[in-house]
Amino acid sequence: MVEIKKNKQIVLKDYVVGNLKEIHMEIRSLDVPMMLIPEKGGLLLKNLYLSWDGYTRVLMSKPNPNNYGNSFVPGSVIDCYGVSQVIDSRHQDFQVGDLVWGIIGCEHFTLLPSPLDLTKIKYTDDSIPLSYYTGILGMPGLTAYVGFHEICSPKKGETVYVSAAFGAIGQLVGQFAKLMGCYVVGSAGTKEKVELLKNKFGFDDAFNYKEEQDLTVALKRCFPEGIDIYFENVGGRMLDAVLVNMNVHGRIAVCGLISQYNLTEHDGVHNLFCMVTKRIRMQGFIEPDYQHMYPQFLELVVQYIREGKIVYMEDMVEGLEEAPSALIGVLSGRNVGKQVVRINHDE
Repeated sequence: MVEIKKNKQIVLKDYVVGNLKEIHMEIRSLDVPMMLIPEKGGLLLKNLYLSWDGYTRVLMSKPNPNNYGNSFVPGSVIDCYGVSQVIDSRHQDFQVGDLVWGIIGCEHFTLLPSPLDLTKIKYTDDSIPLSYYTGILGMPGLTAYVGFHEICSPKKGETVYVSAAFGAIGQLVGQFAKLMGCYVVGSAGTKEKVELLKNKFGFDDAFNYKEEQDLTVALKRCFPEGIDIYFENVGGRMLDAVLVNMNVHGRIAVCGLISQYNLTEHDGVHNLFCMVTKRIRMQGFIEPDYQHMYPQFLELVVQYIREGKIVYMEDMVEGLEEAPSALIGVLSGRNVGKQVVRINHDE
């Protein structure tokens, strides 16, 4: 007899306009058999950790051809990156018991017709927690690595500014820059985060953007000789202030615009002429375009972790019931470190 278990899921109730609220999501429970029907290529996963990232909010809006992914369908399970264990397999490359990371449902169990977006987990030991594959060793980590090393083409001694520096990506960009011998400044939204950027992650300086009346003045104070590299996570008035402070031939890597995700009308950027006068190169990018670089990234960053050259912070919440509030916290900057949801299969 096939074992049946309850599958808790987070479902999008309707497209979101404006600020995301808990009422936009609901938790439902369905019966799920712990065995696949005999279809070739499918996997049944037991989900262990879920990752909340700012882009999730973008996919909760109505379909937009300018977005970099398909919007979620109201009434369906929200997708996210996560860490899972294979509990049944009809795919030759995956065995029962394998640990994987990739795009899964925000739920206790996920049935995948094809494991196209899954990567087998190679390293698991005391120095490499499984949850790291939602962040430093997963999509955010590769995003930080590619954006800084490939898009920004850094050189030793250059000046680097990282906005949203305490997020899953920003904390890594700053540390990659320090390992390159750069001067690094980050911004965050609380005094606690500012102190951690300087004292835990090794940033040369940091400031609380919420306490600055004029961001252009704040950046000039931190970068009297100008900014060579900007890792963009915020957009809006922050980008405007950065453009004025960029150096000639500066580089900007754009991987997110979190200040704009809840807005019904996006902020304009008024200092774009600086890109002409200063010959600035600004490039947007997304991690899936660079999946071929994951093996070399993984080997390097695992070595950094084991040697203590990189540190990492997570903000872990327990149970699917806490997940909606945690996602809202990411958009408001409430999380302290990478936001992770640990699945409690006893709930």
